[in-house]
Amino acid sequence: MQNNPYELAREAATALTERTFEKFDVALVMGSGWVPAADVIGEPEFELPFTDLPGFAAPAVQGHGGKVRAVRVGDKNALVFLGRTHLYEGRGVDPVVHGVRTALAAGVETVVLTNAAGGLRPEKQKIGDPVLIGDHLNLSGANPLTGTSFLDLTEVYSKRLRTLARSVDPELDEGVYAAFRGPTYETPAEIRMLQTLGADLIGMSTVLEAIAAREGGAEVLGISLVTNIAAGLSDSLLDHEEVLAAGLAAAERMGRLLVTVVERL
Repeated sequence: MQNNPYELAREAATALTERTFEKFDVALVMGSGWVPAADVIGEPEFELPFTDLPGFAAPAVQGHGGKVRAVRVGDKNALVFLGRTHLYEGRGVDPVVHGVRTALAAGVETVVLTNAAGGLRPEKQKIGDPVLIGDHLNLSGANPLTGTSFLDLTEVYSKRLRTLARSVDPELDEGVYAAFRGPTYETPAEIRMLQTLGADLIGMSTVLEAIAAREGGAEVLGISLVTNIAAGLSDSLLDHEEVLAAGLAAAERMGRLLVTVVERL
């Protein structure tokens, strides 16, 4: 019989805290291309492969490290996930949000979700720009909540945390993140549709984790790194290697931003 996903998260949290810190304050999920930024956050006091913890699978995507780190940042215990499971991997919704649920079960009250995203507003975005997520469009066709667990999503991404992030880096822009299931990149027609709907960024992650975090009562900060201009808005074809290169180039700035935000929580 398959474990209840919340029970499985509690099992993973127990296995994690028995081997690392007794409790965590903040969790950071490092998206595609963000792993180099994790090295800037600080030396891990503990590091475990995902597969050492119940319910976790090794990442299927290049640029996701497949490890979880326990790092001291100021007076905070930070849980850093080097990678995530994506819906397009075909494992279902619960594995996508398992990391967030595990973090909540380990005491986390603040979740920072990062991702690589296509930029839909080339007139004001350039490759390597970080953008705060102010809201999202869930176009993945999935939701981590089932039954009658109604949840207010008026403020999925904390206004307080966005203000805090801008106090660290006043140049941070803000936008609406649209999530598709993937793994195909979007067509130019889909990008035009998203622009009409008010989206500024497009990706294949984050929104399900944000919903799961809010269900558990955590505050959420979302940050996208623009790693490519969306389909049809430039002469370039889309390439995952471009995503990784953009993440590497921006690693120092992104890592410093995350460290300072966590220190000021």
